[in-house]
Amino acid sequence: NQKILNDIFNNFHGFHNQLKNRHDKRPSFEIKDEYDVQDLLHSILKLHFKDVRAEEYTPSYGGSSTRMDFLLKNENLVIEVKKTIDNLTDKEIGAQLIFDVAHYRNHPNCDYLKCFVYDPDNRIKNPSGLESDLKRFHSIYIPGSSSNWLAM
Repeated sequence: NQKILNDIFNNFHGFHNQLKNRHDKRPSFEIKDEYDVQDLLHSILKLHFKDVRAEEYTPSYGGSSTRMDFLLKNENLVIEVKKTIDNLTDKEIGAQLIFDVAHYRNHPNCDYLKCFVYDPDNRIKNPSGLESDLKRFHSIYIPGSSSNWLAM
């Protein structure tokens, strides 16, 4: 499963680029926001995993609950997706991921958390640094970072 996810995340940008170059000038699939990334990733995950649950709620933590992007139920693995945009800085992405981790730890089917940060425009100034700062909380993949995945 680790290899499958590594392959998906490592090749996601090339996959998206291929969708922009369609036969006979058909409309392309543009990624404008995080939901577009989630839609594409959801389809890819269904090719490899039987039970992919999108938008699963987490138990209440600190008086609120949240929804995880994907739960791979049989693998007890949660995938959180982020996409960089103009006003979403390294600091804000880090804060969002730390907040997400606190919620997901309480979910009975979350033994592992993988975070995929899609940064097609290279907005993250120091992907390896962000990854290193967050590694004590969870596994994270940021294209352009040195190690790609970190153990939980």
